[in-house]
Amino acid sequence: MELSLAKKRVCCYIDGFNLYHSIAALGSNCNHLKWLNLWALSNAYIKSSKEKLVKVYYFSAIAYWLKDSSARHKQFIEANKNLGVTPILGNFKKKTRQCKSCGAKWTEHEEKQSDVNLAIYLVNDAHLNKFDKAFVLSADSDLCPPIDLVINNCKKEAAILIPPNRYKITRELRNRQQVTAYKIKLKHLKANQLPNTIRNETGEIIIKRPEEYIQNKN
Repeated sequence: MELSLAKKRVCCYIDGFNLYHSIAALGSNCNHLKWLNLWALSNAYIKSSKEKLVKVYYFSAIAYWLKDSSARHKQFIEANKNLGVTPILGNFKKKTRQCKSCGAKWTEHEEKQSDVNLAIYLVNDAHLNKFDKAFVLSADSDLCPPIDLVINNCKKEAAILIPPNRYKITRELRNRQQVTAYKIKLKHLKANQLPNTIRNETGEIIIKRPEEYIQNKN
């Protein structure tokens, strides 16, 4: 018990769309890797003799106008929530665009709040002393200021978990003072998948891996 109490408390803050799009960029043959166990992935970077993962946050938003993908996203969120991950959801806002040449108009959806929510939770948890070390899974350099604040003002440790194929664009994040950077490689995605079926306490199957996330399915 004393050894456990002496371990550094680690919280992980996951930029959901950063992670999703980095996996999508690997190609359709890697779609199955999107069915990712976020707690297990975060825990893979824990130094078990010195650290303990105490909280994992997942920051994202539901693309409500896309029926199939939003359904899969909700399944993914519920599956990870069942394993202890805390989802914090923002939203999408409609924006009307217009072509300057022809005047044609169309509607786009812009994701809002996720990066701000991540920064707020990171700083607030540091202020409330809920962790000794923070993992930030993102390639977004906009998170540099809150990370600096957590390190310099709250005297906490921080590490960056870099999504696949995002190592070059995270230079500004990686160059923060006292920040350690870990690459999320293909082997980490493969080793930390959600189970194909998730059951409730009575043994009933409540969530299944979506067909689109079954390996080798195009």
